[in-house]
Amino acid sequence: MINVLLVEDDEVDVMNVKRAFKKNNITNPLFVASNGLEALKMLRSDGNGEPPKVPPNRRLILLDLNMPRMGGIEFLQSLRSDPELKSIPVVVLTTSNQDQDRVEAYQLNVAGYILKPVTFSNFVETMATLNNYWTLCQLI
Repeated sequence: MINVLLVEDDEVDVMNVKRAFKKNNITNPLFVASNGLEALKMLRSDGNGEPPKVPPNRRLILLDLNMPRMGGIEFLQSLRSDPELKSIPVVVLTTSNQDQDRVEAYQLNVAGYILKPVTFSNFVETMATLNNYWTLCQLI
């Protein structure tokens, strides 16, 4: 099982991911954070012996870039500078078609950059393709 953390502030997009998982029979645990700060908190233990909310093994992050408080690029910078979190694979799933965002994301070692499909049926297809990909990948 791969523990999937969706970092997304748009409730409609969160609902679409959940629906697409269900339609594709993707049973991986799905955790949701509404911004980068919340996501980092979910990935780290609290220092009082409490384990992270997202189990520390076999993690994958689906990341939106345009979010309040801490956006996707800032989140990636923090993630990559943390020795315990830097190896987590991240797939950007965003509406941003800006070349600068794409370049910055790849410079921060994302595993992929996917534009959110406009229609739900294409979104379901995208999630199915992603599921096939991460099923084949050997994650730590």
